[in-house]
This record gives sequence, structure tokens and C-alpha cells, in this order.
Amino acid sequence: MQSLITAISEHADAASYLAWPGDFDLGRGDHGEAVHLASGAALDGFAGDGAGGTYFFCGDGAEERPVLYADSEGCASLIAIGLPELLRLLLVAPWWRDRRAFIAEKRGELAAQYMEDMPDVAVRRDRAAAALGLDLPTETDVLARLREVATEAGKDFILIFTPEDEPYDPLIKG
Repeated sequence: MQSLITAISEHADAASYLAWPGDFDLGRGDHGEAVHLASGAALDGFAGDGAGGTYFFCGDGAEERPVLYADSEGCASLIAIGLPELLRLLLVAPWWRDRRAFIAEKRGELAAQYMEDMPDVAVRRDRAAAALGLDLPTETDVLARLREVATEAGKDFILIFTPEDEPYDPLIKG
């Protein structure tokens, strides 16, 4: 089975959609400050966003490892169990970082803003998903899963700012 990271690199449609509106760049895996997991498990930055946030694989293994996202403002949360789940989130709800996304009426506003700015966003999303061989859940399902992962499984994934031995604040609270 081909790695999804390799698939993103090889498929322009996927890489383009993930770059924008997904704001996900495989070339930005350096977080810029020393961090570690409180558990001592491995932490590997593999992608980032334009605002200085970083996506980390946690623990040992490959693309099936849990994914933690840390923003540049000192907040972090586990957001997916494995790269396929993260990519579904980015494909279906690229606005997930906006905390209002958990409020149903606000989700509609966010989606409408994206559709207004990029009328072809759904077509581009579907091409990217096809290139990566991913089925797409509904927005409601993907955001419910995000909240579940962040607030339940995420309790065991606390990111620590190493120089001060201080934990990051939760990005997504229960």
C-alpha cells in the first residue's frame, strides 16, 4: 500500500487542495520551539500551516499514529488517529481550526464563506479525495470525530513546552 504522504506528493490535485483551503504543507514540519509529549512518547513533526502551526505524529509506527496539532499560540490537541483521518478532516472541514465549527449554525456560515470565495471547492475536494483513495464522511461526522478524539483519546497526549516544562493549553476543550 502506498503511503499517503507519497500520494500527496505525487498528485497535484491533492497537494493543491491540501495547501489551500486545507492550509496543510508537508514542507513545514519544524515547530520552531522545543516541545515533547508529557508521556515521553515519540513526537515527529511532519507538516505545518501558514500560521506557524505544526502537525505531529505521536508514538512509534507510520501513518497510522495519532496526530497532534499545535498552533503558534501555545495550544495543542490530538485531532486524528492516523493520517487518513486527518486528511478526511482537512478535505471535509478545512475551517476546523475555527472553534465556532462545533456550533451547527456557525458551521453553515463557515462553509458558505468557503463556497463564496472558492465556488469550485467541492469539485477540488472530490478530486483530491479520489487521488488519495479516501472516502469522505459528512461534515457533521468528521467534526464529531474531531471532538471525540480531542477530548477523549487526547487526554493522554499533552504537549509540553520543553524550556519551561509547561503544558500547552488544550486547543479543543470538552
